[in-house]
Amino acid sequence: MQITYGSYLKVPELLALQVPASHDATSGRFEHDEMLFIIIHQVYELWFKQQLHEGDRLAQCLIANEVEPACATLKRMLTILKTMVQQVDVLETMTPVSFLSFRSFLSSSSGFQSAQFREFEFLLGNKHPRVLAHNPEGSAEHRAIAARWPKPTLYDAFARFLAARGHAVPKVLLERDVTQPPQEWPEMQEVLLDVYRNFPAERQVCELLVDLDEGVQEWRYRHVKMVERTIGFKQGTGGSPGAAYLRTTLFNPLFPDLWAIRTRL
Repeated sequence: MQITYGSYLKVPELLALQVPASHDATSGRFEHDEMLFIIIHQVYELWFKQQLHEGDRLAQCLIANEVEPACATLKRMLTILKTMVQQVDVLETMTPVSFLSFRSFLSSSSGFQSAQFREFEFLLGNKHPRVLAHNPEGSAEHRAIAARWPKPTLYDAFARFLAARGHAVPKVLLERDVTQPPQEWPEMQEVLLDVYRNFPAERQVCELLVDLDEGVQEWRYRHVKMVERTIGFKQGTGGSPGAAYLRTTLFNPLFPDLWAIRTRL
């Protein structure tokens, strides 16, 4: 069978996945802006899939002490993050009134249930067991998030990368409990200060990780403001806390050591 553009990319199947919940079986009509809402979030899920794909490769490159592939992968992840942030601009063309016209049809669904975003958070090091409760135990989504729970994070891979290059990374960091959330490691900060002053290749990796951290924080901020702009401080769909909770996720660095050293350089 000849492979075509449509068959290779599964275009017919892809275009059949946008099914508005506000669809009226009698008239065949649905709320106009629901199509935009569905497509934007489906695209986000595709980007999350790609970020997980790239993030896993990044971890492998760091552990294998492969500087150039690691930097190239980080740059790609950063470019994708910029695209994810820009997508908020498209979603914000939808007014609060437009969203309210189909919001009730979303029922108990919520962005909190995005398993891939939770996986991405776990990969980045932001691990909290409570997020497992957003998807039913035994579901594919719950299993996917749970599988990430015991795995080393990107910062763990970065620590091993520096250790492999002869830097005196503290043993306590290399052997830490990888399920714990990000924290500062004062001994590691001394290592990083030396890296920044004397090792350009490692410094480049450090700066790209800071860019990644900043990019994730920027995406969170735009997401929060979009939610506030659309529903204010109402409860989110599916009973989620909405903007009130999302605000608590802002300005929490993923790699605090890389920020802490700034005042001492």
